[in-house]
Amino acid sequence: MILVFSDFQTAGPYSGAMRAAAMRHANPAGRDGGQAIAVVDLMVDAPDRDPMKAGCLLAACAGSFAAGDVGLCVIDPGVGSARRGVIVQCDDVWFVGPDNGLFEFVIRRARTVRMWQIDWKPAALSASFHGRDIFGPVAGMLAAGQDFAKQEMDVADRFADAKAWPDDIAEIIYCDGYGNAMTGVRAQQVEPGQNILEIGDLQIGRARTFSDVRRGAPLWYENAFGLVEIAVNGGRADRLSGVAIGASIGWGVGVKAE
Repeated sequence: MILVFSDFQTAGPYSGAMRAAAMRHANPAGRDGGQAIAVVDLMVDAPDRDPMKAGCLLAACAGSFAAGDVGLCVIDPGVGSARRGVIVQCDDVWFVGPDNGLFEFVIRRARTVRMWQIDWKPAALSASFHGRDIFGPVAGMLAAGQDFAKQEMDVADRFADAKAWPDDIAEIIYCDGYGNAMTGVRAQQVEPGQNILEIGDLQIGRARTFSDVRRGAPLWYENAFGLVEIAVNGGRADRLSGVAIGASIGWGVGVKAE
């Protein structure tokens, strides 16, 4: 299976064109029998043009991948520049995309890592849409077990700037359609007793789930992907004062939310 992770959104032709390229190369005409390789969307509204925040979210979503799956991952503000295209094998899962830090967090959290530079090029290559022209086809060929031009590289030679990024990002990195605000902090990294999340002028208590607090009350909790997330029971956290993408969070000691 190929899982798509991008910031393309659903408007316009971009997401569909990249998916089509991946599907076409994963299931070429004349391919031997067997079940067709599926291409599914994991996320198409990842933090746009922000490989650090998107990469943190990608690592949190890594549990959605099974052994042998290929992640087609494109958050690529440097498209058309000298940045490399890469394939990263983290344990038994493959990732295809730009070498701009997008894979930094999955690399750090994997037990074993290998990495290749993509040398394959299509006959026609646009300067601004490598998702369709390079990464989609390569993800398809990789999923189908086809050979193509690539060369293994030292993992230590990956995008250098990302190596200085923190292991957890203490700020809001994404707001979902319900208005819940995900942070880049893994809940398991929060120290025992640090039950009060501080953001702007707000102090928000911890709860297990929405219904553990009264309707209209804010809470923070460990979300389904293991991240600290802010929500409002029956409301929208993204309408709280100070809650916005990029807003920093801190911690205080107190009781759980009621």
